[in-house]
Amino acid sequence: MNLRRPSAPPILYGAYALAGLSLIWSGYAITDLINSGWFGLSVALAGDIGWITVMWAEHKRLGGWYATAAGWAIALGVGALLVLHGVVEGDLGQAIAGPFVVLVGKTVAQFALLAMRDPAALTAEQEAEINDVIRNSEYRARLHHANLDDFDREAEARIARIHAEARVVLARDDADFRIGLERLEKRAAIERNSPIAIAPITAEQPPITLPSVPEHPQASGRPEPGTTSAIADREQPSIADLAREHVAIHPTNPAAINAICSLRPDADRPSVGAAVRRARQQLDTRGGYR
Repeated sequence: MNLRRPSAPPILYGAYALAGLSLIWSGYAITDLINSGWFGLSVALAGDIGWITVMWAEHKRLGGWYATAAGWAIALGVGALLVLHGVVEGDLGQAIAGPFVVLVGKTVAQFALLAMRDPAALTAEQEAEINDVIRNSEYRARLHHANLDDFDREAEARIARIHAEARVVLARDDADFRIGLERLEKRAAIERNSPIAIAPITAEQPPITLPSVPEHPQASGRPEPGTTSAIADREQPSIADLAREHVAIHPTNPAAINAICSLRPDADRPSVGAAVRRARQQLDTRGGYR
């Protein structure tokens, strides 16, 4: 179904003609009244252009009754200037006919506006309600977009904090690993550089007794402690030291216990396990030995 746009009502052409006549007459009269040449003409044009602009606002339903009041105020102001021009000229006909053209043109323009209005068009209240809905929809959309931006910025900040904490943990683990390796290297260097204490006693070399010993060790029934075993005991690290070293190397307690027991077969395995657990707790609490 083809819908043709309705043609303009005939009254609109009459309104155009009267507006043109009003512009010509008011331009002449006000210019002659002010007697300022182009300046006077600009005053007349300002009144007529303002009147036409207000008519357009009324047609678009802008301003409500303010637009109607402004249009009539401009028309009455121009009419008053035309009456004043007739009085100054001493011509009663100009004083009466001058504002008549303006007022008739304004009245016809009002009827033309009524004729141009679409009877199916929305009222001003309905248009305002639709505008409110559009405004609220735009507000919600922009608010949702702002909330998403805020969430993205918060997520980026949390991710950056996680990366920073991970770097701290990695640096701590790397330092603990280097400390463990340095301890092992130091322990191996000490063992390599330690001199041989005393050679073992053989049958060809009888043991030497000190003069201060009052009796022979066999007479008292106690075995004579070997000098090499005492020195060896002093050179061997304690179970606690071994536990700290192997906890820093091995990730689990059983592996550390097995390594210590292989080095010290004479050690009590439950005691070794307790020492390893204490060392592991100290390592986790302090974040590395200091």
